[in-house]
Amino acid sequence: MAEMPETEREECTDCFAQPDPDNTRIGYVMKDGGIHETWHTPDCPELTIMRINFEEGHKQVLEQDAWAEGVFPAAHERLKHTAAALPGEAAAQPFVAALTELVQAQADNLTGFVPLHRWAEILERHFRPDLPDPGHTAG
Repeated sequence: MAEMPETEREECTDCFAQPDPDNTRIGYVMKDGGIHETWHTPDCPELTIMRINFEEGHKQVLEQDAWAEGVFPAAHERLKHTAAALPGEAAAQPFVAALTELVQAQADNLTGFVPLHRWAEILERHFRPDLPDPGHTAG
């Protein structure tokens, strides 16, 4: 049978809650494989702030993903068209710059991945969209 990881318990400085079925346990796995936990009472101010921050963070991620899903396909198409249209070595410059920035973004976050909204931001910066088509109406 697998050995249980060690649990590091931190006391909440607002509510001083202990493990109890009526309390909320916030826990996560640490890099060394141990567990970190903090218990909170239902009316704990720290827990309320944490929940608000989680909800705001989730909302922000959804907004970023929605924006990126709208921008990324067009930026990707511009990248492909620009690559096909530029002659010689000049053609490589925007691709080298974008690739360098993408690689740096990944290097800055070696424990995860570069999320779609960062890809879209970088591609938008290096392969800017043309001015809006006056014959096209947004809909």
